[in-house]
Amino acid sequence: MRKIGVPHPRLPLPAAGQKDDLAVFQHWLGEAIPMVNHLGLSDMAWQGDGLIWNLELDPNLNDKGTGFGGSLTAQTTLIGWCWTTLWLRAHGRLQDVVVATASQRFLAPVTGDYRLECLPKDADGSEQLQERLDIKGKGRIALIQRLYASDTLCLEAESDYAVLPESPAS
Repeated sequence: MRKIGVPHPRLPLPAAGQKDDLAVFQHWLGEAIPMVNHLGLSDMAWQGDGLIWNLELDPNLNDKGTGFGGSLTAQTTLIGWCWTTLWLRAHGRLQDVVVATASQRFLAPVTGDYRLECLPKDADGSEQLQERLDIKGKGRIALIQRLYASDTLCLEAESDYAVLPESPAS
């Protein structure tokens, strides 16, 4: 059981030249952030520069029988954190990530299972982040999240994530 104020152990980096096993990462994520196990996340995958999650609506219902805005907002924030964390891990870095800003725009009700996509806001966002990390050891990246139920865009979000400097214990 997790204890308040005690960081969860980091997941070891994948071997050089290897990618993270996303099923292993998802399992670790559920242990590190217990709420994850209650969000209906069935799987995650990379599609180009985008991280894709498939989610079930049932655990995220509101009183109207559609997607609860609080759950959807938490999911957009979390997928951005995961995108940034996985990107860092792919580049051999174990650094802490925090959300700095986040905004959402609800466009249509979510009435069935859905897909959440996350990718850099700017085409060169990853390169800019890498440059800042190389120069300052810390950086920021703006990400876009889009939630689709079937082919309907139901939610657009934009978040900015800060990558903190490496701690001596890293």
